[in-house]
Amino acid sequence: MPKRVRTAVFPVAGLGTRFLPATKAMPKEMLTVVDRPLIQYAVDEAREAGIEHFVFVTGRNKAVIEDHFDRQFELEATLEARGKTQALDELRKELPSAGRTSFTRQQEPLGLGHAVWCARDIVGDQPFALLLPDMVFRAKPGVLRQMMDAYEETGGNVIGVEECAWEDVSSYGVVVRGEGTDTGFKIDGMVEKPKRDEAPSNLFISGRYILQPEIFTLLAEQTKGAGGEIQLTDAMQVLMQKQAFTGVKYDGKVFDCGSKLGFLTANVVFALDRDDIREGFLKELRNLDLEDHL
Repeated sequence: MPKRVRTAVFPVAGLGTRFLPATKAMPKEMLTVVDRPLIQYAVDEAREAGIEHFVFVTGRNKAVIEDHFDRQFELEATLEARGKTQALDELRKELPSAGRTSFTRQQEPLGLGHAVWCARDIVGDQPFALLLPDMVFRAKPGVLRQMMDAYEETGGNVIGVEECAWEDVSSYGVVVRGEGTDTGFKIDGMVEKPKRDEAPSNLFISGRYILQPEIFTLLAEQTKGAGGEIQLTDAMQVLMQKQAFTGVKYDGKVFDCGSKLGFLTANVVFALDRDDIREGFLKELRNLDLEDHL
C-alpha cells in the first residue's frame, strides 16, 4: 500500500509577463475565470482529491494570495448584516481549515524545479502532489482525483497527460508511452518539445503530478538546464531510472490559462457551464455582430 498523499505544492512565484499590464500589481494566479481565481480552481481540485495541506511557493507581490485563503472578518460581517448568507456560506466553505496552508518564498526566478525544491522542508519525507495553477481543467471527477486512483494502485510517481494535435507536439513535453491502459500506463521516458516526426507520442504533460520525496535530492543537485533554469523534467528523467512513473490519460480537458488564448477560451467554456449565467451569456454572444471582428 503506497503512502497516502496528503500535501500539495502550488508554485505561484511567476511574474506573469504574458498578461502585463494586468499582472503588474496583481498575481497572475488571481486572474479570474468567470468569478474564481485560477489558484482557487487548483486548490478546489486538490481538496476534492483528499489533500489536507496546501503549500504555496510564492515570490514578491504575492501576499494577496495568502489573503485570499484567509478569513476577512469585515467582509463577512458586511455580508451577514446584508443578509447575503449564500455568498457568506460560499466564502467560508472554500477556506482551508486553520493550519492547513503554508507559504514559502522562492526568492529567485530559477525555474519550476527550483520552486518545487523550495517546498522540501514543509513537505518532508512524504509523497506530494504538484499542481500548476495556470492549467485549469474541465473534468469530473477532477484530474488529481483520477490520478490518485491510479496512485493507490501503482504507487511511485504519477503524471497527468492529455492528447494534443500532432502538429502541436513541439510546444510541449511529451511522454514515451509503455504498457497499460489510459487510466494507468508505464511511462518509459519524456521528451521536451520534440519535432513532429521525432515525437514518441502526442501525450503531453499537463501540469499535474504526484511525486516521491526523492525528487528533492535530485533537484538539489540539478544543474541549470533550458533557459538557465532548474528544470523539473530533468530531475524526473533521472528519478525515472530508479522509480516507476505512471501516466494517466485523464477524462477531461485542460485550458492553459498562462496564455491569453487559453484564458479567454476557459472563460467562455466555464461561463457556458454555469446554470446561473448560461442563457444570458448565450444571448449576448448571439447578439454580437461578429462580422465587425472578422
